[in-house]
Amino acid sequence: MGLLGVSTVSARTCPALLDHTLPRLQDDVPQPLCQFAGKVVMVVNTASYCGFTPQYEGLEKLFARYVAQGFTVLGVPSNDFKQETTDRRAIADLCFNTYGVKFPMFGPQAVTGPGAHPFYAALARASGRAPRWNFHKYLIDRQGRVVADFPSAVEPLDARITGRIEQLLAVR
Repeated sequence: MGLLGVSTVSARTCPALLDHTLPRLQDDVPQPLCQFAGKVVMVVNTASYCGFTPQYEGLEKLFARYVAQGFTVLGVPSNDFKQETTDRRAIADLCFNTYGVKFPMFGPQAVTGPGAHPFYAALARASGRAPRWNFHKYLIDRQGRVVADFPSAVEPLDARITGRIEQLLAVR
């Protein structure tokens, strides 16, 4: 088992979409996203000073509900919409202490436009949509394919999201 209790996966079995690395929020240690291969993954661009910031609570509940079945949430702070600080400690404090986040959080990244992190550029290509605002949610199946995306206004515990996650978790 690797970090965060997830299995490590060799490069040959890593889906192209997950063949990226992001720095962990807490300590900037590079994290290969291949460690999430074989899981159902929700990727969310987050921000500390947004009207949707309270969605951290729903994201954590979603994570807690399904983590034992092979699901995870990946949080990626971004200041693309001018609602995130550059202070990693402040972001971490908000996530871990205010909202009790236990799912993996990564360091701030650009998620839109020509400067988007390559992982987010790949998500946009695969789904046909880049985030239009904070808390845009991409859902990735166990094979590493984007199968759905949800705009910011769709709450994490919305039946459209939980239903789709349950369908994906049922497929082995």
